[in-house]
Amino acid sequence: MVTERSESRAWIVLTLLSLTQFILVIDVSIVNVALNSIQRALSFSESNLQWILSAYTLTFGGLLLLGGRTGDLLGRRRVFMAGLVIFTFGSALCGFAQSELMLILSRAFQGIGAAAISPGALSILMTTFPEGSERNKALGIWGAIAGVGGAVGVLLGGILVQYLSWRWIFLVNVPIGFGVLFLTPRFIRESRGESAGRLDIAGSVSITGGLALLIYGLTHAETTSWTNSTTIATLAAAAVLIVGFVGIEAKVADPILPLGIFRNRSVTGANVVGLLLGSSIFATFFFLSLYMQQVLGIGALGVGMRYLLLAGVIIVAATVSQGLVTRFGVRPILAIGMLLLFAGLVYFAQMRVGGSYLRDLVPGFILAGVGLGIAFVSVSIAALQGVTGKLAGAASGLINTSQQVGGAVGIAVLSTVAGTVTANHIHDVVHKAAIARGGAQAAANAAAAATPQGLVDGFHAAFYVGAATAIVGFVCAIVLIKRIQPGAVH
Repeated sequence: MVTERSESRAWIVLTLLSLTQFILVIDVSIVNVALNSIQRALSFSESNLQWILSAYTLTFGGLLLLGGRTGDLLGRRRVFMAGLVIFTFGSALCGFAQSELMLILSRAFQGIGAAAISPGALSILMTTFPEGSERNKALGIWGAIAGVGGAVGVLLGGILVQYLSWRWIFLVNVPIGFGVLFLTPRFIRESRGESAGRLDIAGSVSITGGLALLIYGLTHAETTSWTNSTTIATLAAAAVLIVGFVGIEAKVADPILPLGIFRNRSVTGANVVGLLLGSSIFATFFFLSLYMQQVLGIGALGVGMRYLLLAGVIIVAATVSQGLVTRFGVRPILAIGMLLLFAGLVYFAQMRVGGSYLRDLVPGFILAGVGLGIAFVSVSIAALQGVTGKLAGAASGLINTSQQVGGAVGIAVLSTVAGTVTANHIHDVVHKAAIARGGAQAAANAAAAATPQGLVDGFHAAFYVGAATAIVGFVCAIVLIKRIQPGAVH
């Protein structure tokens, strides 16, 4: 029997978990606003500036599966708290960084903590709320937090950079981290898998190395080219390690990712959709910010303010979606979410050089925001549907990994598409100007005049590719996900 006291404790637990998830999500987007300030303050080179973002995603994405499985074996609360200590300490180091190297290493340290916190938080949520309407409500709030984090991060970053200092985008995490750390033992109970088992060292090394190399290779491809020798070698090594990981997991007694989890079609389908969702939306925030700043000429704080609409729509949609999933099932609701995201991305692909916020962005924000709110919640419910307690950490780490890797793939691929289209447009204009008028100055003037349209053409191409990815996610939701009974995976 569930008492009023235990129910109250459960929602306090959700509040603590959601707060930590919020700082993890915004820690990706909040940094984008501060890059120029950080570059000036610490004399960052152009080539190293991207590592302020990549160092975090590299360790975060690479260690998620290990973090989830370690929680199953050693205790989810214990690993969650250890992750909080590492993340909070890493945030303080970032805030007081005095050099390029110190900031990059501190960001990587933050990512290590985040990789323990995120799957730990989701698996604690799983074991706190029973499968069904209560868990769906909790995941509705969780999905809203994840969905608005990117938008709120841009706004919060703009406010902190403009009125305080870039250092506060990291230091703001410290009091939150210590606060949650203090309250966790009081409200969150320890839990772990049904059998202790041993940590799969070979599997841990292979998947962590494989995912880290994959993310590094994708980042390198974005900044150099897909045919660069380092890019090819890194992605090839990642493929070898990931294939080797599958072989290891099929043989060891206590795998870091039990392959039997994929017999649950809901889990498999959710992770495929989660990968596609991540690849669509991570890049969408990136390109929308560029369009508002580089084409419409809106400042960083103004960009953040304009994201408030998107954040509000996501919150409402995520709150409503948990009830829809409870009533109609996860498959149709997730499919609708991906379809609305597709519609929003197609709308963004119509943006103009002389555009406006109301005409070129607001309708897309509403369409994509509703789609995102629905999809984030639905894909989390599907990824945990029918998973027993002993696999909670593995399932939580898996869906987080799918979304993070999808985001890295999406940004790398869509940035390449956008950059190529933009460069080709500017090249064609400059070539025509050189033929018609000749001279270096004429070419430079033509390039400057062509840049806004070239950027918009590149964004169009990127949004169309993102829309295609979303429609594939819609199909996968229909085909791969089905309603299953709880406890189908052991």
